[in-house]
Formats: sequence, C-alpha cells, structure tokens
Amino acid sequence: MSEELPVPEEAYTEGVKTLLGDPKRAIVKLSLPMIMAMLIQATYNLADAIWVAGIGADALAAVGFVFPFYFIMMAISTGIGIGSSSAIARRIGARDKAGADSAATNSIVLVVISAVIFTVPLVIFTEPIFGAIGAGGTLRMTVDYARIISAGAVFLFFNNVGNAILRGEGDAKRAMYALGLGAGLNIILDPMFIYVLGFGVAGAALATVLSMSVSSALLLYWLAIKNDTYVSIRFRGFRFHGEIVKDILRVGIPSSIVQVSMSLSMLLINFLIVLISQGGTDGVAVYSAGWRVATVGTLPLNGIATAVVAVCGAAFGERAYDKISVSHLHAIKIGLLIEAVVTGITFVFAPQIAAVFTYSEGAARIAGDLTLFLRIICLFWPFVSFGMQSSALFQAVGRGVSSLMATVFRALVLTLLFIFILAFVLNYGLLGVWWGIVLANIIGSLVVFSWARLFVRGLMRRDAKRLLR
Repeated sequence: MSEELPVPEEAYTEGVKTLLGDPKRAIVKLSLPMIMAMLIQATYNLADAIWVAGIGADALAAVGFVFPFYFIMMAISTGIGIGSSSAIARRIGARDKAGADSAATNSIVLVVISAVIFTVPLVIFTEPIFGAIGAGGTLRMTVDYARIISAGAVFLFFNNVGNAILRGEGDAKRAMYALGLGAGLNIILDPMFIYVLGFGVAGAALATVLSMSVSSALLLYWLAIKNDTYVSIRFRGFRFHGEIVKDILRVGIPSSIVQVSMSLSMLLINFLIVLISQGGTDGVAVYSAGWRVATVGTLPLNGIATAVVAVCGAAFGERAYDKISVSHLHAIKIGLLIEAVVTGITFVFAPQIAAVFTYSEGAARIAGDLTLFLRIICLFWPFVSFGMQSSALFQAVGRGVSSLMATVFRALVLTLLFIFILAFVLNYGLLGVWWGIVLANIIGSLVVFSWARLFVRGLMRRDAKRLLR
C-alpha cells in the first residue's frame, strides 16, 4: 500500500461516496448512466449496420468479417480498462488514494503501448489475413474497412481505459457523456461519409475513427488537464509501478483473453457458417447483423457489470464481504428483469427489426433468415445476467483467471461443442448453429453463477472465522 495520509471523507467526490455507501443503491446509481451510455453506443452500432446495409448484403458481410478483429481491439482495451477499474476501486475501498492514482496512470500508458503493438501488423497484413478467412468476393471492401479501423485503434483503446478510470472512482455520469458524445457524432457522420461523400464502407470506418478521436480528447481533458477527478493522472516523471502493473494485468490479461475468446468464437462461427453454406456469405451477413441486435439486447447487462466491478471491488478493499454478496444478487435480479422484457419485445418485433437491416434490394433476400435468427437467439438473453454479473464479481476481487475460465467454457467449449453436435452430427445446418449458441449460453451462465455463489460464501466464512479469533 502506498505511503500517504488517508484522504478525509469530506474530500471524497460524490462517486467515491456512492461506492462506499449502500451497495444496492450504488449498483443502481452506477448502472443507469452506463446502461444509457451503452445503449447510445449500441444505437450507433445499429445505425452503422443500417447505413452499411444500404450498400447491400456484401457490404454487411465485409463488416462482419472485420467485426471479430474490431472485437479483439475492444477486448484488449476493455481488459486493461477492467483491470484498471478493479485496481482503482479496491484501492479506494482500502483508502489508498496514491495507489489509485498510480493505477490510473499506469493503465493509460499500458493501453497506448498495446494499441501500437496491435495496429502495425494488422495494417500491414490486412489483405492476406482476410483472404485467408474466406472474405472472397467481399475482400476489397473488407480490406478498406479494416485498414482504417486498425489505424484508429489508439483512440478506441484510450476511450475504453479512460472510461474505466472514471467508473473505477464511481463517476459513471461523465463516462456516459464521453461514450454518448462519440456515438452521437458517429451517427451523424456515417451517412455523410458513406453516401454524401461517396466513400462507401470505408466511410463508415472513417466516421468511427473520427468520432472516437473527439471522445478521446474529452476524456484526456477531464483526466489530465482539468484534473477535477478523484484520481490524479501524472505523466511527469512517470515510470511503471511493478506491483500495480501486475495487479492491473492480473485482471486485465484474463479479461482481454475473455473478450478475445469470444472474438475467436465469432471467427470460428463465421468459418463454420461459410462451410455449412458451401462458400456462400449470406449466413455470415445474417449472423453479423443479428449478432449486433444480440449485442444491443444484452447491453444493459454490460452496464450493470461495470457497476459490479466498481462496487464489489471497493467492498473487497474494505473487506465488507456482505456487501459483495448483496451487490452480486441485486445486480443479477435487475439484469434478469430487464432482459425478460427485452427478449419479449425482440421476439414479437423480430420481422420489423430484420426489415431495418434488409431494406435494400441487395439485402432483402436474407430478411426471413434474419427474423428466424432473432427469434431463436433472444431466448438466452435473460440467462446471461447470471453469468455476466458473476464474471464481473470475479474481476472485481482480482480473480481474472476465474472469469477467463468461465467464459472460455461457455463461449468456446460449450458453444463449439453444441454447434458441432447440432449442425454437423444431427445435420440441422444453420439452425444447429443458432440453437448451439443458445444452449451454450444458458448452461454456461448457470454454471458460472453457481461457482460465484460458492466463492462468496467462502469469503464470508473465512471472514467470520477471522473475526472470532
């Protein structure tokens, strides 16, 4: 722990007071701004797909081939962000402000280095990479989109970590404002770049990079220039703090691998879809567009999970294990109720949602398949609350490997196993792929929840024994 006098409570920001207060109130108060921010972000993702769909199904497929790599970028930056948020929250709970400051500064430097390492090879080897994974007739559009997105990776990386720092100190509102600004700008720029300026699919990528750069500038202003946050970012005389870097990476690396494993699963599913379709890309277009809707459908759970990381992390730093238990169960309950409503809406209005992505003549042929996909895939959404909030709990207390094991089991092992059985052994084709995803997510989420409850009970038993000594 850093050598520093404790910060008096009157110096706490509103966010820090929320983190250290009633856990149920904290989960709700921190979740709502992040749910709003992520819904705005998801609106952009959908708008992006809708504008791209106007070019045709091939354009949707091109974005679909790039999406897993974009997801990998998100994975690395989000992983470091989660590690940072967890480390900051735990140090705030332990009343170690100097440690929280160091965790924030180290995480920013780490993520910039990571962005450079990721960007260079992907920009250089774009064409052979996408040629090898089956882009086929969409290769030119895929390469154009991928190179621009990769070149702007540093803004995506910084955005995710800057927002995570704010969440780690309980400042969910400003994190919401930054995400909302980027997404809103992107929605405005997309049609201008795609259609008005005639850049096509490349225009969608340009709009994304430009909007992320503006959001990054705002975050940098708050954290390093205006400097009115609880944690302080200090680059002058910077050097890596070994123990804090290890603490960030102990959660961050497994969290990144969690996201990468999901991206790898998406790549493999894309490959299996092409294989089942005997080289056709319509299945990839259905999966790409439909999975965007699934991402939106489960986004409220992501917002709640960011609150779980911060609240449970602070409680762990305080050794207030009863707060961890209350926070975990309350977060799951809220998520379950929200997703039950979202699932019902999606199932009923699946044809209308599909129509949004298939309004152009080139994409109209996949409308029926997309409707069916949506009605199948939405069935697992309520169950995701059990798994996602449990994984967030493991991340909050510094057990990133446990979160990793849980996700690999669900997203890779179970998903690919069920797809193989249903699509290939039982010969259900694409229907087998869709139902394999559903079954894997339901079973995997319930297994992770059971594991998390056993872990929390263990913490509380050990603490009870400690107090009796």
